[in-house]
Amino acid sequence: MSKKYHVKKDDQVMVMAGKEKGKSGKLLRVIAKKEGALIEKVNFVKRHSRPSGQNRQGGIIEKEAPVPLSNIMIICARCTVPVKVGRKVLDDGKRVRYCKKCGEHIDL
Repeated sequence: MSKKYHVKKDDQVMVMAGKEKGKSGKLLRVIAKKEGALIEKVNFVKRHSRPSGQNRQGGIIEKEAPVPLSNIMIICARCTVPVKVGRKVLDDGKRVRYCKKCGEHIDL
């Protein structure tokens, strides 16, 4: 069984701790094995790559590195600030995440 996280792909998130503190962006991917997440245009690292084959050029490539899940929070669409997320089951049996500050549903 997979572990449940407070974030999902395509959420708007903000980094709350670390060297990238205060930056925000769209969540590209959750990496369960490392308990981290790739965020668009946040936490860039440089990787040196060797040319491989005819179509891939070598050199220094900048790409996003994972940010620990404990350091990110969802930005609520209504509040427009980072908020804690709760989970509840609706009357029709559907599970949704909601903003603990204003009560707005995140997954609809």
